[in-house]
Amino acid sequence: MGKRDKKDEAPPPGPFNNPFAALSVQRDALPAGPPPPEPRGSAPKPEPKGPARAVVRMERKGRGGKEVTVVEQLGLPAAQLDTWLKALKGGLGCGGVVEDDTLVLQGDQRDRLPALLEARGVRKVTVG
Repeated sequence: MGKRDKKDEAPPPGPFNNPFAALSVQRDALPAGPPPPEPRGSAPKPEPKGPARAVVRMERKGRGGKEVTVVEQLGLPAAQLDTWLKALKGGLGCGGVVEDDTLVLQGDQRDRLPALLEARGVRKVTVG
């Protein structure tokens, strides 16, 4: 009687036969693996280097009564001003433009802007 008939076998439990189902019971008996690596963000970040200061003020004159927030005295080259403007517009959810060596952002952003500037490395933010 070496071979068993397929008719004598019990049907597999559940909707299908999972050959790895018996292994899940033995999972607790496995030895502990190496500890997980530390997240990369846990190391203290070096302070981002940025301009020494920035002056933030609100302006309406010459703009048809519309409010804009002006960021002056950053002392950045023109290429970096475009990069900073794009990042600030994305962070604030507003429009803006570079005029001469200043950033002009739409709306009154004086409350939210200093935190973003400090995160980009500006050491002193003066709000006027």
